[in-house]
Amino acid sequence: MHLPIAVRRPLALLLPLALVAGVLPAHAADPHANAWWQAGRAAARHARDETGTGAKAHARNVILFVGDGMGIATVTAARILAGQRAGKPGEETRLSFETLPFTALSKTYNTDFQVPDSAGTMTAMTTGVKTRMGVLGVDETVARGDFAATAAGSVPTILEQAEDRGLWTGVVTTTTLTHATPAGCYAHTPERNWEGDAKMPEAARAAGFADIARQLVEQPHGDGPEVALGGGRAFFLPATASDPERPEVTGTRLDGRDLTAEWQKRNPGGAYVWNLAQLEKLDGKTTPKILGLFDPGHMQFAADRAQDPGGEPTLAQMTATALDVLQRAPEGYFLMVEGGRIDHGHHAGNAYRALDETIGFADAVQVALERTNPADTLIVVTADHSHTLTISGYPKRGNPILGLVVGAAGEDKVSDRPVPDLSGRPYTTLNYANGPGYTGKSNAQPEGPKHFPHLPKSYEGITQGRPDLSTVDVTSRDYLEESAIGLGSETHGGEDVGVWARGPGAAAFHGTQEQNFLYHAMAEALGWD
Repeated sequence: MHLPIAVRRPLALLLPLALVAGVLPAHAADPHANAWWQAGRAAARHARDETGTGAKAHARNVILFVGDGMGIATVTAARILAGQRAGKPGEETRLSFETLPFTALSKTYNTDFQVPDSAGTMTAMTTGVKTRMGVLGVDETVARGDFAATAAGSVPTILEQAEDRGLWTGVVTTTTLTHATPAGCYAHTPERNWEGDAKMPEAARAAGFADIARQLVEQPHGDGPEVALGGGRAFFLPATASDPERPEVTGTRLDGRDLTAEWQKRNPGGAYVWNLAQLEKLDGKTTPKILGLFDPGHMQFAADRAQDPGGEPTLAQMTATALDVLQRAPEGYFLMVEGGRIDHGHHAGNAYRALDETIGFADAVQVALERTNPADTLIVVTADHSHTLTISGYPKRGNPILGLVVGAAGEDKVSDRPVPDLSGRPYTTLNYANGPGYTGKSNAQPEGPKHFPHLPKSYEGITQGRPDLSTVDVTSRDYLEESAIGLGSETHGGEDVGVWARGPGAAAFHGTQEQNFLYHAMAEALGWD
């Protein structure tokens, strides 16, 4: 049910005090008094005035695309791979969002860490306030894990404000819907890992603090998101319930609640789906609300999607479905779409999957570009942070981006043989500064790196220098690129990330900006004070 704005706003105020405090803390931290908020709004207005766009029409709709971990090197390598898959050299290719007319750089650090995480960075983009690593929807006064301080430090998100103003909203991701980036649109918590109540400490549960899955379902702003599509079914189902797709797996909720059933009760006429066939049967142009949970955990990598027993939609398909629903909104909409598994491919040291996910992310952006009007819809494409992927070695033009370096054979000379390192062994164009691909053994080990058991180990312990890659298929989807420093999981990178924009207010996205600037530029485009 979509209520007029005059009715929708008081609903949150009429909720029982305990519910407001436990589910979505009162926004006691006035963002307007926050130095980050003030600086961000001033920067956005300066950018608007600098480009002379202040008097132009405001955006009716805003779509924020976030490629999680999609640093500049990732964009470059993915564009080359996309071109080479199309039979071209690759370097001249442009991904869909690279065609957008306005670009900027975003500074991603958290208030307490030089190299950030996704929770602090997404909070900056959705609230206009920079904050600590690991927290969501709160300012930097809230220490990680301090649930008692959350109510006082909570700041409103752009999705919540959109709901309060009568807009329709949506969240789409390839990760769990409760993961840091999607949760940054609607959750307020001192710990990003509290996706379900089983992941919370006993003290937080005893205090009635709501886990992230509950906060999505019990959202008090407006009538909550009209569309929520992603993974993470286990966080919504009780520990006594078998998963509908994988009966050997159960839910994880300790409180015995079935949040999917509760969502359906709260949203009469809405559709809950958990596989591709069910999603395809829906008519998004008539269904009022959709909750899609397509995996107990994160959705499958695109490279592995065919092996999923229930069948999963692509990010592009989910984006199309979300637009089917949201484009019926009488007052406009806000939609966030995340290519979340780009990040996971990088953490595994697996460039193939990271780049493959980036190409799928670009496909989703293309859907939005084709189905929206640049006269009324602002599209912003960015990343929350970078990774340690590098592109190097003087490979010749058109050399396979996932392959060995072939090309440089001396000044002004090009060879068709792999270029050797000082030990006479070939090396790849793509590598990581750190991660599981530490040199030593071959990459055929069946046990995957920590947190990524579906991928093989590439190397384990230096004993005799680098491996000989001349007999290794380095273009395989399971190959883990070498890393200079051995870690169980590759880390984020700290450099700036790109921003690409089209539509009303897009001209404000230029120069090098703090990451919280994105919220303010979107709010300015919508005409919000």
